[in-house]
Formats: sequence, structure tokens, C-alpha cells
Amino acid sequence: MAKIVIDANVVISAAFGGKPLEAVVWAMEDHEVYLSEAIERELRGVISGLSKKLSKDQMAFLEERVRQLLSHARRVLVSAHVTLSRDAKDDHYLSLCKAARAVFLISGDKDLLSLSEETLKKNGISCRIITPQEFLESVP
Repeated sequence: MAKIVIDANVVISAAFGGKPLEAVVWAMEDHEVYLSEAIERELRGVISGLSKKLSKDQMAFLEERVRQLLSHARRVLVSAHVTLSRDAKDDHYLSLCKAARAVFLISGDKDLLSLSEETLKKNGISCRIITPQEFLESVP
């Protein structure tokens, strides 16, 4: 069972189906998913902002997936903050990965995906940043 952090955008994309949905469901069912308070707030904020853009069915599905994620995920207090990404908003995911000792960060964010494993390791983060597709193809 791998320790996994999932980018909020992947969770939101899961409302539209496809690989993000498959990855989120598989991560929640077969692995340990980790969250922090900041990421939970981000998820709730994004959902609130999407309420006028999504259909009623999509909103219900998204809200249910997020509820499941929040009820199953393990909470981690992030006390040390990492500064590595070109986008400062992404640094919290890296900090959570470090605090949780995550093996994978599932993301579609190009700034996060561009970080090398060597750079991560030099900063005490021993996880791979992978897309939902890569997660589905490479994680047992």
C-alpha cells in the first residue's frame, strides 16, 4: 500500500471521468491518501467556484468524491514548508509529500511534473510526481 498525495485539480478533473477518475478511485481504494488542512480548504474552495459551471449531476458526483476522499484520507500537519516549485501555490503539495513521506504525488500540474526526482531528494522528498495515467500504468 503506497502513501499518496493527490493534487486538488486531479480530484476536480475526476468529476469529468476518464483517467483522473480511475486514478482517484484506485488510490482511495487500494492505497493511503494523505491531505492537509490547506489542501482540504483548496478543494472546498474550488468546488464552491465550480457550482455555476458544472451540471447538477457533475456537482453531486464531485461533492461525493470529495466527501469520500476527506473521510478516507489521513490528515497530516505540515510544519516544515518546502520552496521548490515555479508556482508557490504548489509548494504546499511538496511540503505535504515530505511530511507524509509520500511515495507518489498524482498531478497534472506542469510546474510540479517538471521537478526532477534528484531535486526532490536533495530537499528530503522521496516521492515521484506522476500523472493520473502514469499512476494507473505503473503502480501495482
